[in-house]
Amino acid sequence: MNLNTAPTKGNLIAAKNSLTLARQGFELMDKKRNILIREIMDLIDQAKGIQAEIDKTFTEAYKALEQANIQLGIRNVETFAFNVPIEDSISIKTRSIMGTEIPLVKYEPNTNNLVYSFHGTTESLDAAKSGFEKVKDLTINLSMIENSAYRLAYNIKKTQKRANALKNITIPTYEQLSKNINNALEEKEREEFTRLKVIKSRMK
Repeated sequence: MNLNTAPTKGNLIAAKNSLTLARQGFELMDKKRNILIREIMDLIDQAKGIQAEIDKTFTEAYKALEQANIQLGIRNVETFAFNVPIEDSISIKTRSIMGTEIPLVKYEPNTNNLVYSFHGTTESLDAAKSGFEKVKDLTINLSMIENSAYRLAYNIKKTQKRANALKNITIPTYEQLSKNINNALEEKEREEFTRLKVIKSRMK
């Protein structure tokens, strides 16, 4: 509504209703922002833990791989590596948090872990294979968490903009409009009262 809206009781009611809705909207935006912030902080903590575990597992897996290369030879280890099946069971769905669609990654782990025979292999090769499989699982989980955090951060920024617009523009505008209309109506009432008093005194 325009600040120069005609000062009528109907417009005053409409302005007050709009003000009430704007305040309710700001409260909802503020609650939504706080919930999203709590969610993203939780995701950040999870991501830090997983990243630390990935770093540790990678280090152990590479050490085991180096040992396997020394014991079996790089070419033999490459041959065994080609037997590891390609991961093609990953699927991505979504779930909603306060209107924010975040990814939910699912995949079917390979139940057949035996991709080479025990003959001619070493324990270090087994350790390397197990370590890199764990890294794969952790990386899939980390990618889901980081992507969710990015989406939540974008929605927090958008929610903050809407909350600021309501708080700093919309609400003050309707407050001022309600005040202007109310003052104008009171002035009209005073004028009408004065006019009636003058008419009454003249009639006497």
